[in-house]
Amino acid sequence: MIIKEYNRRAAVEYARKWAFKRNPNYYNFDKLGGDCTNFASQCVYAGSGIMNYTPTFGWYYISTDNRTASWTGVEYFYNFLTGNAEGIGDGAGPFANEVTADKIEIGDIIQLGRANGDFYHSPVVVGFAGRQPLIAAHTNDAYGRPISSYRYERIRYIHILGVRTDG
Repeated sequence: MIIKEYNRRAAVEYARKWAFKRNPNYYNFDKLGGDCTNFASQCVYAGSGIMNYTPTFGWYYISTDNRTASWTGVEYFYNFLTGNAEGIGDGAGPFANEVTADKIEIGDIIQLGRANGDFYHSPVVVGFAGRQPLIAAHTNDAYGRPISSYRYERIRYIHILGVRTDG
């Protein structure tokens, strides 16, 4: 496997295009718990171009009925991205580390959670106003929304390091 650069601009361009509408190539999960991580996965895929087809623990979307939990589930998405830094299954696709707020860049993911540690939202970083991250998200659709306008008890920052590919 070789490591290629994550295309942050492509992720942000995708977010801008689809923040207030739905790409018909993907199911809209708004009525099934929310579409935020599905949208975040689409943005990350736009910046990576590689899915990980490892059954159960990979990260892919073929159809509503043929996808991994990591494509749409907040915790599973986090586990895939940070676990793939070590190589999950064949190790293909994007990989990331949890970092401090000052280390995030456009195209990265922020996850919001409750005091009990349950994370429930996965917005995508699309810009900054000073040091304030501006995000794009689905479910409560947004583009360029300051993260400070959300109410949350916990927050974590996921910085995408690169993308593994066969060539």
